[in-house]
Amino acid sequence: MRTRARTIAATTGFVTALALVCVLAGCSSAPDKDRTATAGPTASAPAAPGGVSGFEGPRPQDQNLLAWTGDPNDAGHVTAQSSAGVGGRITLVRIVLREQITWSNIWLGLAGLDTNAQLANCYLGVYDAKGALVGSTADISPQLMTDAIAKPLPLAKPFTAAPGTYFIALLLNGNWATNALTLKSTGAGISVNAGLTPPNLRYSSILTGQTSLPATVNLGEQSTATINTGWASQWYAVS
Repeated sequence: MRTRARTIAATTGFVTALALVCVLAGCSSAPDKDRTATAGPTASAPAAPGGVSGFEGPRPQDQNLLAWTGDPNDAGHVTAQSSAGVGGRITLVRIVLREQITWSNIWLGLAGLDTNAQLANCYLGVYDAKGALVGSTADISPQLMTDAIAKPLPLAKPFTAAPGTYFIALLLNGNWATNALTLKSTGAGISVNAGLTPPNLRYSSILTGQTSLPATVNLGEQSTATINTGWASQWYAVS
């Protein structure tokens, strides 16, 4: 009996000592999943603002603009047409707004000048999806004779543009050298309208013999005849 008592005491002492060692060493009998749950955070890449990750491409707001027909970095093509080809003809470029804005300016990429051009009755304007003119510039002929850069051309009266589809209209009149007066464009003259039909063409022309932008147009009459000859889709932006 005395020997058994000594054995039990020795065993108890060993267990107690082992438990003490575990405590000092930070041992735990908790399952691995519990240790994982209580572990500190691991290093990871920071999340993008708004919970969005990855590259989304340039936005108009990155360049202090409100909207555009495309990234100006992609508007590397220069398009030209004779005065006989587009004079008096309204060309339309569709733009879709995702949020309400106050539309004050239309930015145009002027690529080249014809210092000998004789220009008059040249305008930029905005038509809504119903074909109603909702904004227009004054005659921009003087601005087409100077500074071959991207430039804002103010509307005569800014307007509140609700989300939706709009068409930026360009009307040129006068005489100019075909390869001198040029505009920045995407170069996608024909393919720009892939999958679309009137009245929703992304790039088209409408009417002839115009000296001002009419109050309304019939978008169902959009044509690609001039577009398909190389008068490629112009680059525009909104501010």
